[in-house]
Amino acid sequence: MSSDPSGSHDLNVLGTPLIACSYDPLTGYHRSGCCTTDAQDRGSHVVCAIVTQAFLDFSRTQGNDLITPRPDYRFPGLKPGDRWCLCAMRWLQAFEAGVAPAVVLVSTHANALAFASLEQLTSCAHAPLQ
Repeated sequence: MSSDPSGSHDLNVLGTPLIACSYDPLTGYHRSGCCTTDAQDRGSHVVCAIVTQAFLDFSRTQGNDLITPRPDYRFPGLKPGDRWCLCAMRWLQAFEAGVAPAVVLVSTHANALAFASLEQLTSCAHAPLQ
């Protein structure tokens, strides 16, 4: 699927138009607020998650510190409760380790289904019937 950084032509995992994940902090590979993707996004930052301390600690042990701000990458550093477009493989690793953060299905790009099943994502859905 070709992607448009504005999210206007992208679908979520439910097959409906992709909804923004977060503007504060400003997330997304393109820092558009949406979990859009393109060929340059090697990490597939397509899962909109509500991060927890357990996930942030797990990610740090995997070599990806999401807590420390990195202004050079327009990265504010995350705290529990923030919504963030995660790399699909990192989310799946966290799922398999039992520390996956909640997923906002309406804001998770359809490309996430190349990495995780809808059942896996739904089992961690932020709210029922998103």
